[in-house]
Amino acid sequence: MTARTVVETAQGRVEGWSQNGLLSFMGLPFARPPVGPLRFQPPEAPEPWTGVRSADRNGPVPIQAALPLMRFLNAGAARQSEDCLYLNVWTPGTDSKRRPVLVWIHGGAFLVGSGSAAVYHGHHLAEREDVVVVSLNYRLGALGFIHLDRVCGPGFEQASNLGLRDQLAALAWVRENIDRFGGDPSNVTVCGQSAGAMSVAALLGTDPQDRVFRRAILQSGAAGNVISRSKADRIAEAFLAALGQPERTREALGTIPTNQILQAQGRINREFANASDLMVMVPCVDETLVPEQPLSRVAAGKLRDVDLMIGTTQDEWKLFSPMEARFPAFGGDRLQERFAELLPTASPRAPGARLAAQQFRNAVRERGGRTTSFEVWCAYQSARVFHLPAEELARVHAQAGGRVHNYLFSWGPPGLRYGVGACHAMDIPFVFGLLSLPGFSTLGLIPGLMAHAQRLSFRMQDAWAGFMRTGEPEHAELPRWDLYEPEHRASMRLDRECGMVDRPLEGELKLVESWR
Repeated sequence: MTARTVVETAQGRVEGWSQNGLLSFMGLPFARPPVGPLRFQPPEAPEPWTGVRSADRNGPVPIQAALPLMRFLNAGAARQSEDCLYLNVWTPGTDSKRRPVLVWIHGGAFLVGSGSAAVYHGHHLAEREDVVVVSLNYRLGALGFIHLDRVCGPGFEQASNLGLRDQLAALAWVRENIDRFGGDPSNVTVCGQSAGAMSVAALLGTDPQDRVFRRAILQSGAAGNVISRSKADRIAEAFLAALGQPERTREALGTIPTNQILQAQGRINREFANASDLMVMVPCVDETLVPEQPLSRVAAGKLRDVDLMIGTTQDEWKLFSPMEARFPAFGGDRLQERFAELLPTASPRAPGARLAAQQFRNAVRERGGRTTSFEVWCAYQSARVFHLPAEELARVHAQAGGRVHNYLFSWGPPGLRYGVGACHAMDIPFVFGLLSLPGFSTLGLIPGLMAHAQRLSFRMQDAWAGFMRTGEPEHAELPRWDLYEPEHRASMRLDRECGMVDRPLEGELKLVESWR
């Protein structure tokens, strides 16, 4: 049964729809369309409207290239537009209850995705936990993370970290409007996965007056993906060269067709990406919005008042492994070649590739993991790219006096535990309560949709909601969830059975850290 509901926002009235008591408002503008001369500029406040605006349809998704591996994140990319700064709201009621608010920032390597992807639909989470869920779009790729502020000069003073500025504009909209949707603007938790979690970490580096969130949840992302000012400038100059050195004015850059933008973006990604630096168009230290590396700001205790929940999936890299090898023809010699590509040759602590592969295989064996070349390589990449950066952020925040709850998601679908395992993004449908989402059948997850998976999903939803409410994720259906501290690194293992573990993946993390 559906019905219509009208809410008065600061910009005008919007009409959403309710189904079985849960209200949805889709495609709400939180900024002016960043088109024409507003391209490569910070977001501006949305224009007000008269009458009632229908909010029953998602807004367009950001401009992006198709990435087959990420099909489940950008399946809706056919309806693309630079006019993409929209958000969605799911709420149990537009009353004065002042519910906790979760603002979701999607992943996709800063290149693909949208807040309206089916995998981020907030209906079930909002309904089960009596919370308000918000998902948002932000500019991607070159349009969001080519930093032109210094290379283009006057008129581009704030033309940096535009994707982050979009996220902050959405958070400002939440602060101004969410009480009209039954939410509490003083109790906002920002949550992201992958590039979304890396965005959350970058937002930790902004000044307090720009942040409007009280707590943060980082799923498979941390604070190590903010590039230096000098590197950002080199990439920006190369991007303008790839465009044919257009006139560096707002008007000239605003008329370049988006297909040329994407072509230049692809060229720059190929030029600058390598085995160590997997992403090119990412946030940067720009001396204005992000004045220093977020990890340095956290270490100085400037985020002590922000509660963090940080976690990773155990087999992160298994989602990406099809991009780089044809298995099972991935033997020992090939494994050594891969280690040779990534070991820091300038570090006197890094062993030779053969010894490194042997040491890492032993570390995987000691924790009871499989030791095929495929498993060892995926474990190494998971530790290098995801586990160690997350551990560093947790450790630094805890040492500075901040509160951290840590977790390791290790559930893998039955029958696919070795090939897919607890891969990157596997935790998303558990958080949103979307285990039966048809799109996940492409990953072979249907065999794993069993009663214990649903039970884990409920446990995770209750934990995420508890953290949103009070900063404490433990609840009656979970064992006691201790705070993280650097010595024992207590973490909640989320699996068929849940429980606290000390120093998960210790051997692998120590090796990766020692080889830097």
